[in-house]
Amino acid sequence: MTLLDGTGQTSIIRGVFWFPGTTPSTELSPLLTAMILRLSAGLAAVVCVSMISCVPYNESPKKKVTKTADKTAPLPPEQQKLKDQEEAKKKAEADLKKQEETKKPEEQANRTVDPPEPAGKENKRTDYAFANKVPGKEGFVFSPYNNKVVDVRDIPSGTLVQDPTYPAAEKKYFRVP
Repeated sequence: MTLLDGTGQTSIIRGVFWFPGTTPSTELSPLLTAMILRLSAGLAAVVCVSMISCVPYNESPKKKVTKTADKTAPLPPEQQKLKDQEEAKKKAEADLKKQEETKKPEEQANRTVDPPEPAGKENKRTDYAFANKVPGKEGFVFSPYNNKVVDVRDIPSGTLVQDPTYPAAEKKYFRVP
């Protein structure tokens, strides 16, 4: 391998360093030696860190220490009565729920079911929004859905009209004020 500078005088051949005006030498300069030592020390540190990171880590949770004396210690009579009452209340609630569940199928059998309404028929709505009048323009109102001006001349007050700014599929209605 040959490395030439602008004049073509410097070359490196198989580890032999040759600078202009000198004879070829196999010795390394002190700066190059220091650089190689630093690089090798850095490489060794990286290898050590990567080896340590490969060691498996025990992620199992630590066992909690519990006091067995608290579990076996008898409760005072007042607290024992309260605990027994709470347990009896919970048991009564569970029995009541079971009884309700067994009654539900019987009640459903006795109840009549209304047939569903046809899909084309819609529920009649009675509480439609009123439009707001446009000030200074008779027969024009603001749509309550998008505030666009709608012409309602010759339509009596209180009449239910379809908003013309929406497509017929959306069916937005309002009342004329």
